[in-house]
Amino acid sequence: MYYCRMHDAAEAAAFILAGGKSTRMGTDKALLQFGGQTLLATALEIARSLVPQVQIVGPATKFAAFAPTVEDTFADAGPLGGIHAALQSSKYELNLILAVDLPFLSSDLLRYLVSRARASSAVVTVPRTGGRWQPLCAVYRRQFAQCAETALRAHRYKIDALYGSVNVQTVEENDLIAARFSCDMFRNLNTPQDVHSAARPSPHPSR
Repeated sequence: MYYCRMHDAAEAAAFILAGGKSTRMGTDKALLQFGGQTLLATALEIARSLVPQVQIVGPATKFAAFAPTVEDTFADAGPLGGIHAALQSSKYELNLILAVDLPFLSSDLLRYLVSRARASSAVVTVPRTGGRWQPLCAVYRRQFAQCAETALRAHRYKIDALYGSVNVQTVEENDLIAARFSCDMFRNLNTPQDVHSAARPSPHPSR
């Protein structure tokens, strides 16, 4: 069982990817109301409970009122462009990258991921659930920015395609279950149907 410790997340930064366009949602996903507050507010709340340095990756004109912002160097490059911008701007070796549309995450889970990253030399510490990577709830060392930039300049935007070129620590479902975390935390909201069918998690989700 994993016991969280407050110092586990010290000397790390967190970045919320909020600048993407959501054609399926039909509205700005970051400012979508869910469970009584916006998805952005939920993401900031969770991240700030973990680390003091939380920034939003997205347009300053839209998000500067909520937190310090970082803008993409590569326009319209999707989440990989956001990860690159975050790591390029960071002063910290460990950087927690979170998508804004993952409202079921808990601070304990994020602290666990940062703790795993700190105990490893891996460039990326990333969960894998249901046979799929979760690259937008992962910890990246700053050096991943170099790999991302090479791919972006070649117009290659798939994040997990880059994992073969760096040292990756995979946090498997069995690891999460052993630490008493629910894999349902990685459920994201992509469509209005997702929002309507989703129930707001309790203040203390299952680990």
